[in-house]
Amino acid sequence: MIASMTGFAAASREVAGGQIAVELKSVNHRYLEFQSRLAEDLRALEPVLREAVAAGLKRGKVDCRLTFTPKAAGERGLAPDERAMASLAQAAAAVSRAFPDARPLSVSEVLHWPGVLAGAEVGVEALREDVAALAAQAVAELSQTREREGAKLAQVLGERLKSMSELVARAQPLLPEVTKAFRDKLAARLAEAGANPADERIQQEVVLYCARIDVDEELERLAAHVAEFGRVLAKGGACGKRLDFLCQELNREANTLGSKSVSADMTRISVELKVLIEQMREQVQNIE
Repeated sequence: MIASMTGFAAASREVAGGQIAVELKSVNHRYLEFQSRLAEDLRALEPVLREAVAAGLKRGKVDCRLTFTPKAAGERGLAPDERAMASLAQAAAAVSRAFPDARPLSVSEVLHWPGVLAGAEVGVEALREDVAALAAQAVAELSQTREREGAKLAQVLGERLKSMSELVARAQPLLPEVTKAFRDKLAARLAEAGANPADERIQQEVVLYCARIDVDEELERLAAHVAEFGRVLAKGGACGKRLDFLCQELNREANTLGSKSVSADMTRISVELKVLIEQMREQVQNIE
């Protein structure tokens, strides 16, 4: 099964002291690119997130967000920290000596000073295992989302391939008809000019004309590329780059087919092929 590079997943779990949550968003990219958004006190957990993403995904630009929500304030301890208050008192005394007219700290200001009322904080190391498990869960959900979208892309590409095969089949019998029309037209003009229609020169002109407009090779390569595209699509996996290359080759053959065209039907088929190929390329750009 092929996978899209576009998806979203979110997961959360309760831990000691609060709740952690991971959000993953991915879009198409040539390679696997990881970006994280997390608070500075959680920055040490970034490698855990990066490893989880690298283990589960091959391509795409992945934006990862990690948040930690502490428990409600009512569950936090209200006992002031003695060492924090002592340090704050020393700092306040030094300021008072330097600025005798400065207003002393109030009780409310002391209690709101960082570290005086320490909440039930959880260390980063204590969260490492939970974050790793949660990140793996989010990556798995993201992969499922990308695979569901990939199945839809495969269906669309399969329909385009079927249309291309039908166009190639319609183009194959056109060449003998064009050659016969050219031979008849040339013979008629020579007959009008009084020349012998069975002259060897006519045969030479027909041979040169056939060599110039011969598209058998292009049609064979188109058919081969279509078959290979279908095989790669059915095999699945991380095949986006290979499918993109095949789209380039298909477009090259369709362009050559159009440049050699000497009939309105062949030109129309070439244009329709290029439209289908361009539609396929737009979808392939989003395949992992």
